[in-house]
Amino acid sequence: MGRTEPLIVSYKNKWYDLTDFAHKHPGGKNSLTGLHQKDMAERFERAPGHSQAAQYLMKEYQLNEPAGTATSTKQNGYSLNGAKATGNGTVTNGFKNVVKPTANGLHANGDVTHLTDDSMEYLVDWNKPMLFQIHKIGDKYAEWVNKPVDRELRLVGPGWIENMTKTPWWIVPGFWIPAILYIIVQYGAKDLATGRGWNNPYQSFATVDLYLHLVIGAFAWTLLEYSLHRWVFHLDPKSNRFLQTFHFLIHGQHHKVPFDPYRLVFPVPPAILLTTIFYQPVYYAFPYPRLTLAGGLIGYLIYDMIHYYLHYGSPAGGHLYHMKRYHYSHHFVHHDQGYGISSDIWDKLFGTRIILRKLKYLLKW
Repeated sequence: MGRTEPLIVSYKNKWYDLTDFAHKHPGGKNSLTGLHQKDMAERFERAPGHSQAAQYLMKEYQLNEPAGTATSTKQNGYSLNGAKATGNGTVTNGFKNVVKPTANGLHANGDVTHLTDDSMEYLVDWNKPMLFQIHKIGDKYAEWVNKPVDRELRLVGPGWIENMTKTPWWIVPGFWIPAILYIIVQYGAKDLATGRGWNNPYQSFATVDLYLHLVIGAFAWTLLEYSLHRWVFHLDPKSNRFLQTFHFLIHGQHHKVPFDPYRLVFPVPPAILLTTIFYQPVYYAFPYPRLTLAGGLIGYLIYDMIHYYLHYGSPAGGHLYHMKRYHYSHHFVHHDQGYGISSDIWDKLFGTRIILRKLKYLLKW
């Protein structure tokens, strides 16, 4: 793996270390090119789309201000990036914000808001499990949850329980691909063969009908994807503390820590529960419900993999490039629009489509 080039910038007389943020930048890392140890104010303000959420997120990367130029050493013995300066001017064993990070990404002195005094992070304690604090936020919850931070989130507490709340992306295809194939081969194909009066269920794989029902199920998923994201994941909890906690558990955490790679795909256990619930209307609405279910699960699997890729991939064009810009706009600008993840077709039909600005250059992440 190549060495990451440092990216230290100034903005309104404050300094920021964007080295680890560059590849996450919604506007692409190429929009930050050439800014190392320079003032980015002109470029930042010239580029549209920098919302309040973007300016809030900047505080996560703020450094102690240097005394003098970008290459000078501070009077307290720390260099520009907050690392301890040696006698010959080099930097050794540096820590962000002059505070050593702990294993969970928090700061050793427990003061994670020492650079964000005007923020809302005083409402919670990032050293404690977050799920049990949400009810204390009250009327400020909706504003707080839509102001992103780049930190590791402890959701429930003890390590082994906490690990169960995290899902590496590969778990999803690792579980659902065999499950989908099993449903198709053991149930879907047999159902279709029985309906057609065939003795051999494998004859179903030579017909258009089997694949047509899979496509119908996958298309039905896209409407379910939109509906869940809009009316469930983005429900308005108002001042109901139970609903606030529920919202944070199912989706709010993703908006608060959008860069956490272990909270981008849906955990398998609740996905199985939802599959069981949604299968009930499918059973009565479709002639071959288990084939339709398998198609729906294929649609879900594609959706979850696309969602992960939109956050951590770098599409060079086409549909996925459009959807990455589209989804980032949903996260950082238009929380009440852009509910489609795999496609924006239902946003167009329901009037919640985000109109993206045309760019003169291709974004790269």
